[in-house]
Amino acid sequence: MIFSSFFKAVGQMGDPRFRRVLFLGVILTIALLAGFYALFLTLMNEAVDGSLVLPVIGEVTWIGDLLGWGSLFLMLFLSIFLMVPVASAITSLFLDEVASAVEAKHYPTLPSVTPTPFYESLRDTLNFLGILIGANLVAFLIYAILPFAAIFIFWGLNGFLLGREYFQIAAMRRLGRAGAKQARKENFGLIWLAGCLMALPLTVPLLNLFIPILGAATFTHLFHEIEKRRPSGQTNPDRAR
Repeated sequence: MIFSSFFKAVGQMGDPRFRRVLFLGVILTIALLAGFYALFLTLMNEAVDGSLVLPVIGEVTWIGDLLGWGSLFLMLFLSIFLMVPVASAITSLFLDEVASAVEAKHYPTLPSVTPTPFYESLRDTLNFLGILIGANLVAFLIYAILPFAAIFIFWGLNGFLLGREYFQIAAMRRLGRAGAKQARKENFGLIWLAGCLMALPLTVPLLNLFIPILGAATFTHLFHEIEKRRPSGQTNPDRAR
């Protein structure tokens, strides 16, 4: 179910409507990462003042350039961690558009839904972002104690948090807040696993630029797959509206 949902998302990359959202998502992701990078370079430039004076040799102006290029690789490494909050923020901004594009192509018989009000979306975004950042700050202490297990803890923790957020937002469009929460509880393990499989490529620089939007599309498919598998005695909210 998870892999079929992901490959459906990848298969829609040629769809003009989906490609537009993917392009905007990648541009915004790069912009957010570039903002962190620019801040880092500014702080580093202040520290070395662009040059270094050595005895006998004198002023060495290429140190700043060397550190600048070194910082690029450092920021690529840091993007492994920075992409988690970036992915969280982009989900809330673009999920409605992504879900609409996915449903128009794969679920055209579904009734239209009213977009989530902006203030509700913003509130959920800030709540999720606060929890995610707080949990990851605490996790850094655990990484220091258990460095050999750090990457697995990272995947497990952020898989849980991102899966929870992505599914909640996708499900709320059709089920409402209470219904989405109930569906999330009923499919806890599946959603956590899907979130972990999403967290894995987030740790791969450059590839991680595409994951937030593809993740939103994947969880939209996953939600509908779960809904189709509801026991026949239960009301399917998609059909009930």
